[in-house]
Amino acid sequence: MLRLSVLDQSIAAVGRPEGQAIRDTIAMAEHCERLGYKRFWVSEHHSHPTIVGTAPEILLAAIAMRTERIRIGSAGVMLPHYAPLKVAEQFRVLEALAPGRIDLGLGRAPGSDGRTSLALNPMAAERPAQFPNDVFDLRAWVSGEALPEDHPFAAVRARPAGETSPEIWMLGSSLYGAQVGAHFGLPYSFAWFFTEGQGGPEAIRIYRERYQPSERFPEPCPGICVWALAAETEEEAQYHFSSRARWQLYRDRGRYTPLESPETAMNAGYSESETARMEQLRQSAMVGTPAQVAEKIRALATRLELEEVAVVTWAHDEAARRRSYALLAQEFGMAG
Repeated sequence: MLRLSVLDQSIAAVGRPEGQAIRDTIAMAEHCERLGYKRFWVSEHHSHPTIVGTAPEILLAAIAMRTERIRIGSAGVMLPHYAPLKVAEQFRVLEALAPGRIDLGLGRAPGSDGRTSLALNPMAAERPAQFPNDVFDLRAWVSGEALPEDHPFAAVRARPAGETSPEIWMLGSSLYGAQVGAHFGLPYSFAWFFTEGQGGPEAIRIYRERYQPSERFPEPCPGICVWALAAETEEEAQYHFSSRARWQLYRDRGRYTPLESPETAMNAGYSESETARMEQLRQSAMVGTPAQVAEKIRALATRLELEEVAVVTWAHDEAARRRSYALLAQEFGMAG
Protein backbone atom coordinates (compact mmCIF):
# COMPACT_ATOMS: atom_id res chain seq x y z
CA MET A 1 0.00 0.00 0.00
CA LEU A 2 1.25 3.47 -0.87
CA ARG A 3 2.62 5.32 2.17
CA LEU A 4 2.12 9.05 2.61
CA SER A 5 4.44 11.43 4.42
CA VAL A 6 4.39 15.20 5.00
CA LEU A 7 6.72 18.10 4.21
CA ASP A 8 5.96 21.25 6.20
CA GLN A 9 7.71 24.45 5.07
CA SER A 10 6.57 26.90 7.78
CA ILE A 11 4.89 29.33 5.39
CA ALA A 12 4.47 33.00 6.28
CA ALA A 13 0.96 34.30 5.66
CA VAL A 14 -0.29 37.87 5.31
CA GLY A 15 -1.90 38.99 8.58
CA ARG A 16 -0.07 36.54 10.85
CA PRO A 17 3.29 36.87 12.69
CA GLU A 18 6.06 34.79 11.13
CA GLY A 19 6.62 33.08 14.47
CA GLN A 20 3.14 31.61 14.21
CA ALA A 21 4.26 29.62 11.17
CA ILE A 22 6.84 27.84 13.34
CA ARG A 23 4.27 27.08 16.04
CA ASP A 24 1.84 25.85 13.39
CA THR A 25 4.48 23.44 12.10
CA ILE A 26 4.85 21.88 15.55
CA ALA A 27 1.08 21.57 15.92
CA MET A 28 0.85 20.06 12.43
CA ALA A 29 3.39 17.39 13.35
CA GLU A 30 1.18 16.31 16.25
CA HIS A 31 -1.84 16.38 13.96
CA CYS A 32 -0.18 14.26 11.27
CA GLU A 33 1.04 11.72 13.82
CA ARG A 34 -2.54 11.25 15.00
CA LEU A 35 -3.64 10.79 11.38
CA GLY A 36 -1.11 8.05 10.72
CA TYR A 37 1.37 9.64 8.30
CA LYS A 38 4.72 7.84 7.93
CA ARG A 39 7.09 10.84 8.23
CA PHE A 40 7.00 14.53 8.99
CA TRP A 41 9.79 16.59 7.45
CA VAL A 42 10.63 20.28 7.79
CA SER A 43 12.58 22.39 5.31
CA GLU A 44 15.48 24.82 5.51
CA HIS A 45 15.42 28.22 3.78
CA HIS A 46 17.21 31.46 4.58
CA SER A 47 16.24 35.12 4.20
CA HIS A 48 13.08 33.96 2.40
CA PRO A 49 9.92 36.10 2.70
CA THR A 50 7.64 33.07 2.22
CA ILE A 51 9.36 30.10 3.84
CA VAL A 52 10.52 31.04 7.33
CA GLY A 53 11.82 27.70 8.64
CA THR A 54 15.54 28.45 8.93
CA ALA A 55 16.76 25.93 11.52
CA PRO A 56 15.30 22.43 11.07
CA GLU A 57 17.53 20.95 13.77
CA ILE A 58 15.95 23.24 16.39
CA LEU A 59 12.42 22.76 15.10
CA LEU A 60 12.87 18.97 15.07
CA ALA A 61 13.94 19.01 18.71
CA ALA A 62 10.66 20.70 19.63
CA ILE A 63 8.69 18.26 17.47
CA ALA A 64 10.48 15.30 19.04
CA MET A 65 9.22 16.38 22.44
CA ARG A 66 5.63 16.61 21.21
CA THR A 67 5.40 13.36 19.21
CA GLU A 68 5.92 9.67 19.99
CA ARG A 69 5.71 7.49 16.86
CA ILE A 70 5.99 9.40 13.58
CA ARG A 71 9.41 9.64 11.93
CA ILE A 72 10.62 13.23 11.85
CA GLY A 73 13.39 14.82 9.84
CA SER A 74 14.90 17.50 7.67
CA ALA A 75 14.07 18.10 4.02
CA GLY A 76 16.64 19.09 4.07
CA VAL A 77 19.79 20.31 5.72
CA MET A 78 21.67 22.35 3.11
CA LEU A 79 25.03 20.76 3.76
CA PRO A 80 27.33 23.28 1.96
CA HIS A 81 26.47 25.82 4.68
CA TYR A 82 27.89 23.67 7.48
CA ALA A 83 30.70 21.48 8.74
CA PRO A 84 29.61 17.83 8.38
CA LEU A 85 30.73 17.01 11.93
CA LYS A 86 28.45 19.66 13.42
CA VAL A 87 25.47 18.37 11.43
CA ALA A 88 26.28 14.84 12.56
CA GLU A 89 26.41 15.96 16.20
CA GLN A 90 23.10 17.80 15.92
CA PHE A 91 21.35 14.76 14.49
CA ARG A 92 22.99 12.38 16.96
CA VAL A 93 21.46 14.57 19.70
CA LEU A 94 18.10 14.40 17.93
CA GLU A 95 18.44 10.62 17.70
CA ALA A 96 18.97 10.55 21.47
CA LEU A 97 15.76 12.53 21.92
CA ALA A 98 13.71 10.31 19.58
CA PRO A 99 15.54 7.00 19.05
CA GLY A 100 14.72 5.27 15.78
CA ARG A 101 12.62 8.17 14.48
CA ILE A 102 15.09 10.65 12.96
CA ASP A 103 15.61 11.28 9.23
CA LEU A 104 18.47 13.42 7.98
CA GLY A 105 17.57 14.72 4.52
CA LEU A 106 20.49 16.37 2.75
CA GLY A 107 20.53 18.93 -0.03
CA ARG A 108 23.26 20.68 -1.98
CA ALA A 109 21.19 23.71 -3.00
CA PRO A 110 21.61 26.89 -0.95
CA GLY A 111 17.96 27.33 0.00
CA SER A 112 18.64 31.03 -0.44
CA ASP A 113 20.26 33.58 -2.74
CA GLY A 114 24.00 33.93 -3.32
CA ARG A 115 24.45 36.83 -0.90
CA THR A 116 22.70 34.96 1.90
CA SER A 117 24.80 31.87 1.19
CA LEU A 118 27.95 33.92 1.69
CA ALA A 119 26.56 35.32 4.93
CA LEU A 120 26.02 31.75 6.14
CA ASN A 121 29.38 30.48 4.94
CA PRO A 122 32.13 32.66 3.44
CA MET A 123 33.29 29.55 1.53
CA ALA A 124 29.87 29.07 -0.04
CA ALA A 125 31.21 29.23 -3.60
CA GLU A 126 33.63 26.35 -2.98
CA ARG A 127 31.62 24.07 -0.69
CA PRO A 128 29.18 22.56 -3.22
CA ALA A 129 32.12 20.95 -5.05
CA GLN A 130 32.97 19.14 -1.79
CA PHE A 131 29.46 17.77 -1.39
CA PRO A 132 30.21 14.07 -2.09
CA ASN A 133 33.20 14.12 0.29
CA ASP A 134 31.09 15.84 2.94
CA VAL A 135 28.35 13.22 2.54
CA PHE A 136 30.97 10.47 2.95
CA ASP A 137 32.23 11.95 6.23
CA LEU A 138 28.77 12.78 7.50
CA ARG A 139 27.42 9.28 6.86
CA ALA A 140 30.27 7.75 8.88
CA TRP A 141 29.83 10.14 11.79
CA VAL A 142 26.04 9.82 11.85
CA SER A 143 26.10 6.02 11.76
CA GLY A 144 29.04 5.59 14.14
CA GLU A 145 31.14 3.86 11.49
CA ALA A 146 34.90 4.38 11.39
CA LEU A 147 36.43 6.61 8.75
CA PRO A 148 39.41 5.17 6.80
CA GLU A 149 42.59 4.96 8.87
CA ASP A 150 44.36 7.48 6.65
CA HIS A 151 41.52 9.98 6.92
CA PRO A 152 42.63 13.18 8.72
CA PHE A 153 39.60 12.93 11.04
CA ALA A 154 39.72 9.18 11.60
CA ALA A 155 39.94 9.61 15.38
CA VAL A 156 36.97 12.00 15.56
CA ARG A 157 33.57 10.71 16.71
CA ALA A 158 30.14 12.37 16.69
CA ARG A 159 28.48 12.18 20.09
CA PRO A 160 26.29 11.05 21.68
CA ALA A 161 26.69 7.44 20.55
CA GLY A 162 23.68 5.18 20.59
CA GLU A 163 22.16 1.90 19.45
CA THR A 164 20.23 3.58 16.64
CA SER A 165 21.23 6.18 14.08
CA PRO A 166 19.41 8.70 11.86
CA GLU A 167 18.27 7.55 8.43
CA ILE A 168 20.04 9.66 5.79
CA TRP A 169 18.10 10.68 2.68
CA MET A 170 19.41 12.43 -0.40
CA LEU A 171 17.10 15.17 -1.66
CA GLY A 172 17.13 17.07 -4.91
CA SER A 173 15.40 18.62 -7.89
CA SER A 174 18.03 17.66 -10.47
CA LEU A 175 19.97 14.61 -11.65
CA TYR A 176 22.90 15.43 -9.36
CA GLY A 177 21.17 14.42 -6.13
CA ALA A 178 19.92 11.21 -7.76
CA GLN A 179 23.47 10.25 -8.70
CA VAL A 180 24.90 11.04 -5.26
CA GLY A 181 22.13 9.10 -3.55
CA ALA A 182 22.69 6.12 -5.84
CA HIS A 183 26.46 6.21 -5.30
CA PHE A 184 26.18 6.08 -1.51
CA GLY A 185 23.26 3.63 -1.41
CA LEU A 186 20.91 6.11 0.25
CA PRO A 187 17.16 6.70 -0.09
CA TYR A 188 16.35 9.51 -2.52
CA SER A 189 13.43 11.92 -2.77
CA PHE A 190 12.83 14.16 -5.79
CA ALA A 191 11.23 17.59 -5.18
CA TRP A 192 8.42 17.14 -7.70
CA PHE A 193 6.55 20.16 -6.33
CA PHE A 194 9.55 22.42 -6.96
CA THR A 195 10.01 21.62 -10.67
CA GLU A 196 6.34 20.80 -11.36
CA GLY A 197 7.62 17.34 -12.25
CA GLN A 198 10.20 18.44 -14.80
CA GLY A 199 13.17 16.08 -14.69
CA GLY A 200 11.54 13.84 -12.09
CA PRO A 201 11.08 10.62 -14.09
CA GLU A 202 14.63 10.80 -15.44
CA ALA A 203 16.08 11.42 -11.97
CA ILE A 204 14.22 8.41 -10.54
CA ARG A 205 15.36 6.26 -13.48
CA ILE A 206 19.02 7.25 -13.11
CA TYR A 207 18.85 6.69 -9.35
CA ARG A 208 17.61 3.14 -9.88
CA GLU A 209 20.02 2.32 -12.71
CA ARG A 210 23.12 3.53 -10.84
CA TYR A 211 22.17 2.40 -7.36
CA GLN A 212 24.97 0.78 -5.37
CA PRO A 213 23.51 -1.33 -2.55
CA SER A 214 24.43 -0.41 1.02
CA GLU A 215 24.12 -2.49 4.17
CA ARG A 216 21.18 -0.47 5.45
CA PHE A 217 19.49 -0.14 2.04
CA PRO A 218 20.25 -3.13 -0.20
CA GLU A 219 17.57 -1.98 -2.66
CA PRO A 220 16.87 1.48 -4.14
CA CYS A 221 14.43 3.52 -2.08
CA PRO A 222 13.06 6.33 -4.29
CA GLY A 223 10.33 8.79 -3.39
CA ILE A 224 8.93 12.15 -4.45
CA CYS A 225 7.35 15.14 -2.76
CA VAL A 226 4.26 16.62 -4.43
CA TRP A 227 2.15 19.69 -3.73
CA ALA A 228 -1.48 18.79 -3.01
CA LEU A 229 -4.59 20.26 -1.38
CA ALA A 230 -7.90 18.53 -0.72
CA ALA A 231 -11.25 19.84 0.51
CA GLU A 232 -14.79 18.50 0.78
CA THR A 233 -15.68 20.04 -2.58
CA GLU A 234 -13.65 20.88 -5.66
CA GLU A 235 -14.87 24.47 -5.46
CA GLU A 236 -13.58 24.87 -1.90
CA ALA A 237 -10.24 23.32 -2.81
CA GLN A 238 -9.81 25.67 -5.77
CA TYR A 239 -10.74 28.58 -3.52
CA HIS A 240 -7.88 27.83 -1.13
CA PHE A 241 -5.54 27.03 -4.02
CA SER A 242 -5.98 30.58 -5.33
CA SER A 243 -3.42 31.78 -2.78
CA ARG A 244 -0.82 29.34 -4.06
CA ALA A 245 -1.58 30.10 -7.72
CA ARG A 246 -1.13 33.84 -7.18
CA TRP A 247 2.11 33.18 -5.32
CA GLN A 248 3.35 31.15 -8.28
CA LEU A 249 2.67 34.09 -10.58
CA TYR A 250 4.94 36.18 -8.36
CA ARG A 251 7.56 33.42 -8.26
CA ASP A 252 7.67 33.30 -12.07
CA ARG A 253 8.87 36.93 -11.90
CA GLY A 254 11.37 36.33 -9.11
CA ARG A 255 9.14 37.84 -6.41
CA TYR A 256 8.63 36.03 -3.12
CA THR A 257 5.99 37.24 -0.69
CA PRO A 258 4.00 35.94 2.28
CA LEU A 259 0.99 33.90 1.23
CA GLU A 260 -2.04 36.11 0.55
CA SER A 261 -5.64 35.24 1.35
CA PRO A 262 -7.87 33.55 -1.25
CA GLU A 263 -10.06 36.66 -1.29
CA THR A 264 -7.10 38.84 -2.26
CA ALA A 265 -6.00 36.34 -4.88
CA MET A 266 -9.45 35.94 -6.44
CA ASN A 267 -10.33 39.64 -6.48
CA ALA A 268 -7.05 40.82 -7.99
CA GLY A 269 -7.00 41.98 -11.57
CA TYR A 270 -5.08 39.75 -13.99
CA SER A 271 -3.88 40.20 -17.54
CA GLU A 272 -4.82 37.73 -20.23
CA SER A 273 -1.47 35.95 -19.95
CA GLU A 274 -1.71 35.82 -16.16
CA THR A 275 -5.20 34.36 -16.34
CA ALA A 276 -3.95 31.71 -18.75
CA ARG A 277 -1.05 30.88 -16.45
CA MET A 278 -3.32 30.51 -13.43
CA GLU A 279 -5.65 28.25 -15.39
CA GLN A 280 -2.65 26.14 -16.38
CA LEU A 281 -1.67 25.87 -12.74
CA ARG A 282 -5.19 24.85 -11.74
CA GLN A 283 -5.33 22.14 -14.39
CA SER A 284 -1.99 20.59 -13.46
CA ALA A 285 -2.18 20.89 -9.66
CA MET A 286 -3.22 18.07 -7.35
CA VAL A 287 -6.19 20.02 -6.04
CA GLY A 288 -9.79 18.90 -5.54
CA THR A 289 -11.84 16.47 -3.50
CA PRO A 290 -9.99 13.76 -1.56
CA ALA A 291 -10.86 11.21 -4.24
CA GLN A 292 -9.61 13.46 -7.04
CA VAL A 293 -6.33 14.25 -5.30
CA ALA A 294 -5.76 10.64 -4.25
CA GLU A 295 -6.34 9.46 -7.82
CA LYS A 296 -3.61 11.80 -9.12
CA ILE A 297 -1.18 10.80 -6.38
CA ARG A 298 -1.77 7.09 -6.94
CA ALA A 299 -1.49 7.43 -10.70
CA LEU A 300 1.85 9.23 -10.41
CA ALA A 301 3.18 6.76 -7.83
CA THR A 302 2.14 3.84 -10.06
CA ARG A 303 3.80 5.37 -13.13
CA LEU A 304 7.05 5.90 -11.22
CA GLU A 305 6.76 2.62 -9.26
CA LEU A 306 6.97 4.32 -5.89
CA GLU A 307 5.98 3.05 -2.46
CA GLU A 308 6.07 6.42 -0.68
CA VAL A 309 5.04 9.96 -1.55
CA ALA A 310 5.44 13.06 0.60
CA VAL A 311 2.82 15.80 0.42
CA VAL A 312 3.40 19.52 0.97
CA THR A 313 0.34 21.76 1.35
CA TRP A 314 0.07 25.52 1.58
CA ALA A 315 -3.08 27.38 2.61
CA HIS A 316 -3.64 30.83 4.06
CA ASP A 317 -6.22 29.26 6.37
CA GLU A 318 -4.38 26.87 8.69
CA ALA A 319 -7.62 25.01 9.42
CA ALA A 320 -8.01 24.28 5.70
CA ARG A 321 -4.47 22.90 5.59
CA ARG A 322 -5.09 20.64 8.58
CA ARG A 323 -8.36 19.48 7.05
CA SER A 324 -6.62 18.66 3.78
CA TYR A 325 -4.20 16.29 5.48
CA ALA A 326 -7.06 14.72 7.43
CA LEU A 327 -9.12 14.12 4.29
CA LEU A 328 -6.18 12.53 2.48
CA ALA A 329 -5.42 10.31 5.47
CA GLN A 330 -9.02 9.12 5.43
CA GLU A 331 -9.00 8.59 1.67
CA PHE A 332 -5.82 6.50 1.87
CA GLY A 333 -7.16 4.44 4.78
CA MET A 334 -4.45 5.37 7.25
CA ALA A 335 -4.59 3.84 10.70
CA GLY A 336 -4.53 7.07 12.67
